[in-house]
Amino acid sequence: MASLDHEALLYVLEHGEIHLEGEFLWGSNASFYTSVSLDGKVWKAVYKPLRGERPLWDFPTRTLAKREVAAYLVSQALNWELVPPTVFRKNAPFGAGSLQIYIEHDPDYHYFTFTPEDRQRLRPVVAFDLVVNNADRKGSHVMVDRHGHIWCIDHGICFHEQEKLRTVLWDFAGEPLPPALLEDLRRVDRELKDEVDWVIALRAYLSMAEIAALQQRIEAFIRQPIFPAPPEDRRPYPWPPI
Repeated sequence: MASLDHEALLYVLEHGEIHLEGEFLWGSNASFYTSVSLDGKVWKAVYKPLRGERPLWDFPTRTLAKREVAAYLVSQALNWELVPPTVFRKNAPFGAGSLQIYIEHDPDYHYFTFTPEDRQRLRPVVAFDLVVNNADRKGSHVMVDRHGHIWCIDHGICFHEQEKLRTVLWDFAGEPLPPALLEDLRRVDRELKDEVDWVIALRAYLSMAEIAALQQRIEAFIRQPIFPAPPEDRRPYPWPPI
């Protein structure tokens, strides 16, 4: 697993001073490359303000940044450490939004250029996308850091109550879910029922109906722990794929 100190980085993201460095121009929504400074140290981060979100017909307005935080909470609850440390900042340059640690990586090395060995390491990513109902898993949203750890970004259009899974990662269709991942899902299912702290925290970012749908997807995956095939009755791939 990665060696990031999540607790320390969350504190930096929550309390550090944000400085805008530039804007990522290829996405549909406003996204800014920033530095976050605290106690003389500087970290790189990605800031996505609510006011910079383009309205979608099927997602509530100004909720995408909150879904970024929800994805981080679920990733950590599963102990899969797929999503970089992410918080919701109200006091930010363009208003409230998500702030996520920037992962240093080679942008030319992504799903479509991964080695066969790295593609084989993507089962937790595929399981995660199914659980959070990711409607936009592009190839460039999966990256490898300098330590070889796999990270996933861009989870703004996740957690819809209706089935929305659109992904380029259908590599394991028909395969059984690895036992270790299944045990993690069972544990998280119990924690959702017991309403542990991370579940209570999730309520700040998702509706109760969305949280209920999350649990229903987990329960369905536990009952039938097989990676699904692309559905034939709707579009299963994002556009553009990268």
